[in-house]
Amino acid sequence: MDLNGNGNGNGILKVVDNVEESDVSFVRIIWVNHSGQYKCRAIPRKYFYETVTKNGVALPPVTMVRTSLLEKPAPGSGVDFVGEARLTPDLSTIKTIPWCKQDEMVLGDLNVKPGQASEHCPRETFRRVTKILKDEFDLIISTGFEVEFYLLKSIIREGKQEWVEIDSSPYCCTSAFDVACPILREIASALQSIGIQIEQLHVETGKGQFEVVLKHTICNKAVDNLVYTREIIKAIARKHGLLATFVPKYNLDDAGSACHAHLSLWQNGKNVFMASDESSKYGISTLGKEFMAGILYHLSSILSFITPLPISYERLQSTTWGTYLFWGNENKEAPLRAASSFGTPDGLKSNFEIRLIDGCANPYFGLSAIIAAGIDGLRRHLTLPEPIDIHPDLETLERIPKSLSESLEALHKAKFLEEFFGNKLLTAIKAIQKVEIDQYSKNKDAYKQLIHRY
Repeated sequence: MDLNGNGNGNGILKVVDNVEESDVSFVRIIWVNHSGQYKCRAIPRKYFYETVTKNGVALPPVTMVRTSLLEKPAPGSGVDFVGEARLTPDLSTIKTIPWCKQDEMVLGDLNVKPGQASEHCPRETFRRVTKILKDEFDLIISTGFEVEFYLLKSIIREGKQEWVEIDSSPYCCTSAFDVACPILREIASALQSIGIQIEQLHVETGKGQFEVVLKHTICNKAVDNLVYTREIIKAIARKHGLLATFVPKYNLDDAGSACHAHLSLWQNGKNVFMASDESSKYGISTLGKEFMAGILYHLSSILSFITPLPISYERLQSTTWGTYLFWGNENKEAPLRAASSFGTPDGLKSNFEIRLIDGCANPYFGLSAIIAAGIDGLRRHLTLPEPIDIHPDLETLERIPKSLSESLEALHKAKFLEEFFGNKLLTAIKAIQKVEIDQYSKNKDAYKQLIHRY
């Protein structure tokens, strides 16, 4: 069969031959709920193509507002056990599952009914925000992600199962790469088989920590690719008897895991984040500077979208990079930095990196908030302050929120986000985060359970 899709959730199915498959062949419809957890429904393949492609499957909306720890809705979210939504496959995203080739996987949209998007659909929110950027400024975003994760092995200690690092070698150590090479090679092969290009793999700072760098592409596809990348990494690790986790702090005494995003602005096939010539200050266009200025200005307000759990802030301590409000040229101590990809002319910047995103964030909401902040910068022609390209004097700088409580307080003040997210969705997100704060304040070790969820 041949699948054609236009990327807006309305893929067109052309059945070339009949869909007679074995009873054990499934299509998994994958979605990401508001707390950033990946979920799926498995549908027998024949029924999927005969019925579900047109009508979707029933899904309780309450599944979207469950918190990171509890399998029940967040009070005050505006969503409960009443009602039903439709989980509708976006056929433009369908892939053969690399580790289970008799099955397929596809990303799902949350609809009120077929053809009518729910206000709680993360992918629809992202499409809406990127459409505003396109309609108002004729701009699209290209995005590449750096995906950090730990590989853990199971041991029995005093009769109890524990998960510990597979290796204790330092950053970029060859021997650590050798330990994980069979798994990393299989991950790379699986990604390649579904059209996701990687630029490099390497050993990260933490014990048993690794990073996969994904090639940049149009942002809607890039976020879909990120979802599939995490699914593949977890599945391949599990196949080898290991556990892969993207939690921001697996071990409080070791390095945290992030999901750095590199973004650039494009117009008519040209990178317009980059200045037109080397004489421009900082090597960034006016559009690029205003877009970055909006993100820097609103960074505290959007932080809870990209660092959504209390444990996220253990990664953002004052001794770590990116915890103060400033930007820099190639300055990795900054939460926002202008960068140059290979081959960029001297004096010019081809993209910027936002370093605060972590693996517990719903990536559709995270990128939506970042782009919304950038749009506000473009609309108001905000001015980017001078960069800091040396070790900063922290006493002169504003600290980003130190906790989810502080981030949530900043979010409450961010009225500009209502246009992009809508009041119902913002209410649900705030309610979830309020519950997260309460849950973790009562159980300081609750974060240890998250390795099985993220």
